[in-house]
Amino acid sequence: MVGMASFGTLSGAFNNNTIRISQERKDGWIRQLRLTPLPANAYVVAKVLTSMVTTVPSIVIVFLLGRFYGHVQMPIWKWVACAVTIWIGTLIFAALAVALGYKLNPDSVQPVTIAVFFFFSIFGGLWFALSGALEKFGEFTPTYQIIKISTDVIGQGRVALVNVIGIIVWFAIFAVLATLAVRSTAETV
Repeated sequence: MVGMASFGTLSGAFNNNTIRISQERKDGWIRQLRLTPLPANAYVVAKVLTSMVTTVPSIVIVFLLGRFYGHVQMPIWKWVACAVTIWIGTLIFAALAVALGYKLNPDSVQPVTIAVFFFFSIFGGLWFALSGALEKFGEFTPTYQIIKISTDVIGQGRVALVNVIGIIVWFAIFAVLATLAVRSTAETV
């Protein structure tokens, strides 16, 4: 349940935004926005917030199916903690979407997006539980850390600080990449 909700949010925050931003750049929309008093970072923040809003239905639908169809029983605070963890994880992939959308043209953005999407899905443990060497490698992916936090909340009722730090570090890395992509594109758009 947690894996599928994360998969839905990853897909919504990453795939759609990356392609849309790249196309908006090609169509000249970003150039038009640069002619207005709107700060460049406001566009980036708006894209990230929009992806945060559009991913909520994925979490809600999967959790409702888990509760009423899969008969998952948990205290309400665990439902909320898992949902918020997955939702906050959306920030990571929204920032990566901005970085790739600004740097890649619409013709090459989709294959790159799919490759990155599958990499994080497979090595993050979204489709199946990881074990052995794959798990050791997967521990360094943000998707694995999101899943780990949620499953720790469900199983143990507590969270390992290393996973929270991991999510913060991944967000910082992708936010810096997004900022650099926006700044480098500012001179060319």
